[in-house]
Amino acid sequence: MRIKKHPILTWDKGKKVKFFFEDKELEGYQTETIAAALHASGIKEMRESEEMHRPRGLFCAIGNCSSCLMIVNGEPNVRVCVTKLQEGMRVQRQLGKGELQR
Repeated sequence: MRIKKHPILTWDKGKKVKFFFEDKELEGYQTETIAAALHASGIKEMRESEEMHRPRGLFCAIGNCSSCLMIVNGEPNVRVCVTKLQEGMRVQRQLGKGELQR
């Protein structure tokens, strides 16, 4: 699911890191966003809409919409399309409006 080769573009993937998505250990690269790492792992549903409880996935990928809001390290409403992946992050789907976890 990850683009590995491109005819024009090149990029440094950086170091491979491990992170957790709903208690499942996954791998990604430190130069990519959380959304890119999730997408590469086959995870496309990122949250549930507040009113209709419908699944939402990556939409704008530039931080303007709210389709990619997730809970990251206990903090809700993180825009994972613009947040870089870090070693050991804990990521969860967000159901509706996010609430701080204590």
